[in-house]
Amino acid sequence: MSSESKSMGLFARFLTLWVFIAIVVGIGSGYIFPNLFHELADIEVVHINLPVAALVWAMILPMLLKIDYSTLHKVWNHRRGIAITLGINWLVKPFSMAFLGFIFLQYLFAPWLEADKIPEYIAGLIILAAAPCTAMVFVWSRLVHGHPQFTLSQVALNDVIMMVAFAPIVGLLLGLTSIVVPWKTLFLSLMLYVVMPVVLAYISRQILLKKGKLDDVLHVMEPISMSALLLTIVLLFGFQGEQILTQPLVILLLSIPIIIQVYFNSALAYWLNRKCGVAHSVAGPSALIAASNFFELAVATAIALFGFQSGAALATVVGVLVEVPVMLSVVAIVNRSKVWYERGIT
Repeated sequence: MSSESKSMGLFARFLTLWVFIAIVVGIGSGYIFPNLFHELADIEVVHINLPVAALVWAMILPMLLKIDYSTLHKVWNHRRGIAITLGINWLVKPFSMAFLGFIFLQYLFAPWLEADKIPEYIAGLIILAAAPCTAMVFVWSRLVHGHPQFTLSQVALNDVIMMVAFAPIVGLLLGLTSIVVPWKTLFLSLMLYVVMPVVLAYISRQILLKKGKLDDVLHVMEPISMSALLLTIVLLFGFQGEQILTQPLVILLLSIPIIIQVYFNSALAYWLNRKCGVAHSVAGPSALIAASNFFELAVATAIALFGFQSGAALATVVGVLVEVPVMLSVVAIVNRSKVWYERGIT
């Protein structure tokens, strides 16, 4: 077993412990040092936090360096996985989130929520679910040993569709005639999380391959990447440490439909891929892409439509908090079920 595999195995074996510690440290630090985290949170451009963006780069570059870009034309071989992911991202997830938000917040949890905030909370959940994740899916895919070319192609395709489908879907579900799409946030995110790192990885890969140093660089980057993932959790929970401790019930209630929709959509994608005989290296990232959310765009849209202090903005922030630990649990499930999955492929 390679040293990279050993480090990944060590990380995966104690994944729950590392994540729990990072969450506790983040909440505690955010509460004890609120000014520090406020300053870090303010380092942003069009609602994209630059410290988090730097950490995301540290997480995704190892996977991008592994991609053999000369084989991208073979992505047609993964058409079933792509079709399944696209179907769930655009035909299932926004509508299932609207349904869950309505059932839980309008009825089941209504006695514990402010009545005038409930429509805004539901709107925030819908906005959150209407845009597939752009950056973090590279991390999830790497953790499940996903097919790099499939992941890159799927993310790129989702980004193109998002430019034309995001506003109509949100408008339809919210009953609004015009949606203020934060185009600056959308385009900067695509440049920052897809175009720039892909170009950098492509150039770096060619140079490293010529020098025979690619494996050495990946070996050095692996522990840095894993540390960046945990530090991202600390930052995200630190940014909202005060809110978590001052509004724990609201945070908890909003997180329940989000968690349910993550597990529902990832399980549906995973099962459909298995029924269609798709390889596990494609089914894993397909399930994760189908369930994850583009939280930078969601937060920016909610603020643009409803305001910074709105219930919609808070709901999207809860999505940020839920995203990492819940998606890591899905990663664990996908990895542990690999034998079961491959046994059922016909």
